[in-house]
Formats: sequence, C-alpha cells, structure tokens
Amino acid sequence: MGCELILALDVPDRAAASRILDQVTGSLPWVKIGLQMFTAYGPEWVHEVSNRGFQIFLDLKLHDIPNTVARTVESLSPLPIRMLTLHASGGREMMAAAQSASRPDLWLLGVTVLTSMDGAGLKSIGVDAEPATQVERLGRLAIDAGVPGLVCSPLEIGALRKVSQTVKLVTPGIRPAPAVGAGGAKPDDQKRVLTPADAAKAGADFIVVGRPILEAPNPAEAAKEIARQCRAQP
Repeated sequence: MGCELILALDVPDRAAASRILDQVTGSLPWVKIGLQMFTAYGPEWVHEVSNRGFQIFLDLKLHDIPNTVARTVESLSPLPIRMLTLHASGGREMMAAAQSASRPDLWLLGVTVLTSMDGAGLKSIGVDAEPATQVERLGRLAIDAGVPGLVCSPLEIGALRKVSQTVKLVTPGIRPAPAVGAGGAKPDDQKRVLTPADAAKAGADFIVVGRPILEAPNPAEAAKEIARQCRAQP
C-alpha cells in the first residue's frame, strides 16, 4: 500500500513556477497544472513542464454540455498530459462523452465535491446531502460513465473504495503533520483534510500537495518527506 505525490504548482506566475521546478526536479514525478497557470501560459507551459521530466496532471475541471466537453478533451489530448479533470456534477452523459473522446492512456478524473466545500457549503447551492453522501453518489455516477479516476477528499476514500477497488483515487486536502517541517500544516481553505500517511492507509493512489511544499524553506526536502510518509506503513 502507498501512494504517489503530485505537486500542485499553484503559484502566481511562470518565473515562480520555474524556480520551484528547479528545486524539486528529481524529488517527485508528478506536477499538477491548474486553471490559473494554464489560462496564463497555455499549452506551451504544459510542454515546458513535461520537457523537464515531470508527468502532468492538468486540472481544468471541465463542465459544460456533453459535446463541448468531448471536443475539449479531443483538443487537449495531443498535449503530454496523463490526467485531466472534469466535474462529475456535469452528469453521466457529459462524462461518458468525454471518456469516449479521450485517448487510452489519458486518465480522466471525475471531481466529486471540492475539498473547500462542507455541508453548509453544499446546502448553500441547493444540495441537501452531506459531503460524504454526495461524493459517493457522484463517484458511482462517474464510474458508471466509464471514467477511470475520481478526485475526492481523503475522508471519502474508504467509502469510494467500497464502490470500486480499481478506480484511481486522487486526493487533495492533504496536510502533513507539524513535525514534517514542510511549510506548516494549516488547512487554509481546505475543510476536509488528512495527513499523507492516513490518506495512503485509506487507499489513495495519488495525493496532491501544494503549499506545504511551495512554502517550505527547502521544497525538495519537504517533497521527499511527504513522499516518504506516503510509503510508510504502521
């Protein structure tokens, strides 16, 4: 049991991102490029990060009518990306269309409930279910649509593992224990969090970590320590 570490490269600009990548090269295999950086720098930036030797998780959270999402997946597929997100709340037809348009080695990931959302947040948008219930509902829908992976908070890993042992589970909302020294363990805007070791034990395939690495005095050492926690078993 264990999981792989993905660095969330959520920084203000290309220069800051390049400095971080210079420091963590060789310390972790995966980088997540989010909407902010992709909007600012586009496909060229994806190629640049890939050419540095990193595997790319492109986190765009696509959500539109089925045909539009499918055509967008087709447009993105030539890029050197291995993971791409779409909102499971877009529905079964949307996800199935996206999966049909995807290339075989690209893992589409259905985003269930954002880790910034709690029960009160869901109620404010008209969803009466608690986060765990909504995550399982959307997870089942995505799996039924043929999507090979899901994004969920680490607190819902166990429930989703009961639904499927083979679906890839990618979990943000990871905060290392204070002893790690990886930039602190404050939850910030994440509301449903666990440590790397606990997420690994629960059955995560990948964990996504940003600020605890980005803000660490030594990002490479912080990444190595978090990766070690992912592999450690009691």
